[in-house]
Amino acid sequence: MKSPSVFNHSSPHVQANTDVAKVMLQVLLALLPGLLVIFWFFGWGIWIHLGLACMTAIACEALVLKLRGKDVMLYLKDYSAVVTAVLLVIAIPTVAPWWITVFGVSFAIIIAKQLYGGLGYNPFNPAMVGYVALLISFPLQMTIWLSPFTEFGFVESVNIIFWGFDAHLSVDALTTATPLDELKTRLALAETVSEIKMSGIFGAIAGIGWEWVNLAFLGGGLYLIYQKVISWHIPVAVLSGLFITALLFYLIAPDYYLSPILHLFSGGTMLAAFFIATDPVSSSTTPKGRLIYGVSIGVLIYMIRTWGGYPDGVAFSVLLVNMAVPTIDYYTRPQVFGYQKLDDTKEE
Repeated sequence: MKSPSVFNHSSPHVQANTDVAKVMLQVLLALLPGLLVIFWFFGWGIWIHLGLACMTAIACEALVLKLRGKDVMLYLKDYSAVVTAVLLVIAIPTVAPWWITVFGVSFAIIIAKQLYGGLGYNPFNPAMVGYVALLISFPLQMTIWLSPFTEFGFVESVNIIFWGFDAHLSVDALTTATPLDELKTRLALAETVSEIKMSGIFGAIAGIGWEWVNLAFLGGGLYLIYQKVISWHIPVAVLSGLFITALLFYLIAPDYYLSPILHLFSGGTMLAAFFIATDPVSSSTTPKGRLIYGVSIGVLIYMIRTWGGYPDGVAFSVLLVNMAVPTIDYYTRPQVFGYQKLDDTKEE
């Protein structure tokens, strides 16, 4: 029996003979370069959390499917749970405790996906729901990132993730704020962007490590477009909305607003544009609607990063616009072929 092939969606209802398993495997392949770059800069923790996340996602999916009386193996073979787990792990610090990953993935699969009926019925991106639940509930654990190129072996990473930092290890010496967090905090202290970028965590165009992570996800996203797994509309709209908004404010006050290039290659920008916003279940389905949907996410990312309470804002932006998708699709429905608008002045 083949894996599920229909994405049920809010109006207009779209049914496509898509091999979900094949699509998900393509997405996992496109994510691999970004995962390798994260491993290069931030250590073994990414693989440890990835293993935990995949096992948790499969177990939670199987449990709920069993309780619902569904064919467990049929739905597990579509790899959608694994994709959700991988997307969530990318947003989790590599030195976060193990239970962070277990809680986040469980919440994403059980609450954000299966509670709504499973794949094709969830109105919100499950990975982002799980991430927001973690960020709101455990802000300290979700903001402790390992400094780039910190030399931790596999065994040391396992010890930190499962048993915490050893007494002789200084947390402050090994961890750092993300570049966006550093910029947001110091800009609030009336420092200029030029002064902040002189610190050691910034590279040529963005934060050390993060610029390469975003480049890797950009490459993976272009691969998905080339393979026709996703269309260009949403990624281009997200990046354009963020770039143009950032450019307008940067031209006004370059010392107090970040450059558009820095925005594009910081945080989860490329991951959001190519892998999260393009979720076929929770995104807009009409050509014009995809552009409105993507631009709205890009603008919201900038607004939250600049004036909001969180340094990145990707997850909140995606979830907020997910709520607007039914309305966007309703008002951007293409005209039915052969339809002619009635002229009220013409006699029948």
